[in-house]
Order: sequence, then structure tokens, then C-alpha cells
Amino acid sequence: METETVIKAVDLTKKFGNFTAVDNISFEVNKGEIFGFLGANGAGKTTAMRMLCGLSKPTSGVANIAGFDVYTETEKIKSHIGYMSQKFSLYEDLTIAENINFFGGIYGLSDKELKEQSNSLIEKLDLSKNANKLVGELPLGWKQKLAFSVAIIHKPSIVFLDEPTGGVDPITRRQFWDMIYDAAESGITIFITTHYMDEAEYCNRVSMMVDGKIAALDSPSNLKEQYGAATMDDVFYYLARQAKRS
Repeated sequence: METETVIKAVDLTKKFGNFTAVDNISFEVNKGEIFGFLGANGAGKTTAMRMLCGLSKPTSGVANIAGFDVYTETEKIKSHIGYMSQKFSLYEDLTIAENINFFGGIYGLSDKELKEQSNSLIEKLDLSKNANKLVGELPLGWKQKLAFSVAIIHKPSIVFLDEPTGGVDPITRRQFWDMIYDAAESGITIFITTHYMDEAEYCNRVSMMVDGKIAALDSPSNLKEQYGAATMDDVFYYLARQAKRS
């Protein structure tokens, strides 16, 4: 069966003055794939993700996201992706239901779609009794699960997750990844950054950035074999030690 490419970057570069944050990276991500985008702080991950999301214009290179060009079709890109930042992105002074309705409206859902998706989301998260509770009153793990659900309420082609499980307990992290698997099985492509190397094991493929370049890209099992490593932690530390910039 032919795979569908939903992210394609060729020689993508971002410079800030004389500093090259992202240095000629090239890769492709397929529909429904869970793609880990890893690297130490300062490696260029966030800068690259901002370009892919249409939030920052590349200095040079080519990138196509969900069929749209990052230079000329950024608004179309934004309407076809979901995004969840490492910092909690919902409004804590609004209720669960109000947040769902607000973001569903931003994503362009019709009243009928919004009602259906809102009811489905609240039921799936077992939040029916708490729909009118302020989001700020929820535990962090529930906030993150809700934020992820809202990020894909419009059924985007791709969802970008920037360290979504930072600070949550191991059980909640596992539950969060169950939600990621469900989304991927429905055809949504997952593009995720994480500092937890055990989570890298859950990805179909992993890219490792060092000094703005992609130093390695393959499945976790192949990367461990390639570097003679027992865990993805070992692969990460080996590659991170090659970094020359702080």
C-alpha cells in the first residue's frame, strides 16, 4: 500500500543573524505516523517546529505541510494542524465546556460539528460531571489530556506536540500515550518532541537533532542497533555528546 507523505522538508534552514539555528534539515513524515523529534536544549527542535507550523518563515529550503507550502500558505497550514505546547495552553479561568467551545470555534467547526465533537470529547474523557468545572481546578494530568483532545477536535491532518507530558506522573503519561496511539490509528500524524527517552521507544521513527542538524533518523530499534545501545537514553547521550554549541 502506498504511503502518503504529510510533512516534507528539504534543506530547511533558519538563521538569526550569523547564528544558524536549523541547518539544512531534510526528512519526510507519513500519514498516521508517530514521529519523535528529539534533541538537547538548543539543538534547534523548537525553531524547526515553528517553521513547520507556519509560525516562522524559513531562511531557505523547502517545506510542505499537509499539502501546503510554508512560505505562501501558512494560514491553510494552521487550519489543517493541531498544536499543543509544553506550557498548558487552555484558559484556566474558563470551564471545560467553555474551553472546548472556544477552541472548536477557532478551528472553524460548525455549530452542529462542535456540539457533536464536544459531547464526544467530554464522554470519552469521562468528564460529564465536571463539564462546568473551571479548567484551573483540574490536576495537571487531566489538563494535558484535555488540551490534547482539544488540539485534535477538528480532526487535523497533523498534531504537533511540544513536550506534552512534562511534569505529569508515569501513569498519566502512559494514559496520554494511549490517546496518541488512538489518534494515530484514526489517521492523524503525530509530531512530538519529548525529553523522556522511554517515550522515544513509543514512536515509529525518531529524529535526533544536534547543533541544528539531523544527526540520526530511524526506528528506535534500528537506532539502538546502529549505535550498539541498550536504550534510547544511550543513543541520545552518545549523540548529544557530539554537540559543539551550548
